Amino acid sequence: MKNHLQEMPVYAPMDPQETMEPIGEKLQQWAASQPDKTALIDDHGQMTWSELVSHANRIANRLRASGLQGGDTVAGLSENTADYMAVYLGTLIAGGCMVPLSGMASGDALALMIEDCGARFLFVSHKNQPLLEEIRDRLPAIPAANLVGIDFAPSASNPTLDQWLGDIDDAAAPASVTLDDPFNIIYSSGTTGTPKGILHDYRFRQRQMVRMSRFGLDGDAINLVSTPLYSNTTLVSALPTLFNGGTLVLMAKFDAHRFLELAEQHRVTHAMLVPVQFSRILAEPDFDRFDLSSFKLKLCTSAPLRAEVIAETMQRWPGNVREVYGLTEGGISTSLDCGAYPDKWNTVGLPTEGAEVRVIDEQGNELPKGEIGEIVGRAISMMRGYVNREEQTREMLWTSPEGLAFYRSGDMGRIDEDGFIHILDRRKDMIISGGFNIYAVDLEKVLLSHPEVADAAVIGIPSTHWGETPLGLVVRKPAATVTEQGLLAWANERLGKTQRLAAVEFRDELPRSTIGKVLKRELREPYWRQ
Repeated sequence: MKNHLQEMPVYAPMDPQETMEPIGEKLQQWAASQPDKTALIDDHGQMTWSELVSHANRIANRLRASGLQGGDTVAGLSENTADYMAVYLGTLIAGGCMVPLSGMASGDALALMIEDCGARFLFVSHKNQPLLEEIRDRLPAIPAANLVGIDFAPSASNPTLDQWLGDIDDAAAPASVTLDDPFNIIYSSGTTGTPKGILHDYRFRQRQMVRMSRFGLDGDAINLVSTPLYSNTTLVSALPTLFNGGTLVLMAKFDAHRFLELAEQHRVTHAMLVPVQFSRILAEPDFDRFDLSSFKLKLCTSAPLRAEVIAETMQRWPGNVREVYGLTEGGISTSLDCGAYPDKWNTVGLPTEGAEVRVIDEQGNELPKGEIGEIVGRAISMMRGYVNREEQTREMLWTSPEGLAFYRSGDMGRIDEDGFIHILDRRKDMIISGGFNIYAVDLEKVLLSHPEVADAAVIGIPSTHWGETPLGLVVRKPAATVTEQGLLAWANERLGKTQRLAAVEFRDELPRSTIGKVLKRELREPYWRQ
């Protein structure tokens, strides 16, 4: 009998010749063929493939013995550790759907997410104990025996992971799953209301894992993971590495100097990073002292990587850089091979294999190349929809004249004459001043080109005369001497008449999400509060 997740519609292109390769079965194969090879490295040590899969099999067998049925959801709230990865993999081996949760979310948001996905099990790390205490009374659907502390005992009635496993064996019994079965639910990082649960099925993940293996995330990869497992940014590279029998090096918390130490120590070949991490790593005073010659590829996603950062990375850091643009929801998928296209570093590349990208206007009409509008896309990997939110799923869709479902990105951009995609701004962040559309990224590029500017964001603030007007929020480099008025005049000399900044304000730092995105809603809120 299908559960409600399995019954959600399929928007991805169908392939009747597609064969199923469940990750649960692939893991057993790697444990048998390379038992002594290192699979995981974390702050506490290493696990071989035999040890990792044995651990994950025990978790899977205990989940089933505790009542887990195919498609049931299992929630996790933890930093990156080998045990947490084993919980993730064990859930998949058992036929469950994993729901990794963010420790940066509020207690209210976490309780709503757990209720929304219908989780029957919750695994929590000691670091997140304060959040657990905040929501413990709001988890009636999770029995005490199914609320498990990964590395501590949540209470006398809740077991540690070792206690919960007890004497369960590690017999390999991966569940039989289909391409339509739920794989994971990733909750959006929205700052208002209940975050949306994005459902990925096995079709989504398998196609993504096969595609990413072509970037070298294969059995020879040693992949340094420094972003959290609740982010699709992380899963895009971590899952293919394991699917193909490679090695993961897990960081519980990103630190630029520690990243470089681990990269040298373990001869890392690959890493998926977000733009702010590139900047922090390159700014490390000791960067050039580390041996990074083992690197083959650095991947970047979550936001466009500035051309000047690409240039510095290509010059100072061995290996290529490949930028990946897409949504957690899927549908839109582009990639920029920075080594192959040095003249296109101001773009996010070309549509990937099997993907199609178009640009539409406010009325939903397709626009020709060169014109600015909202980016929509269709690809081989597309979410099944937002869990329990049919209306919001429908709002995400744009139907082409041929009757095909495309996903709306919310990003404004254009396609150039060579087919490369240029991202300008989030649609909701676009500033409309005096009837003119102003794209913050254009203004931010000018501010960031000043030699004394370390970070910058541009937002729209209320204006009696213009409706709204652009404000530059800037973090200066150490020992900078430029003043707010001086920087304002410097920037406005380089901007078009309709783009000019109304003011510049200095900040010590800009608020960012855990994957490095500037939280512009937080920046705008004080100015629009009244």
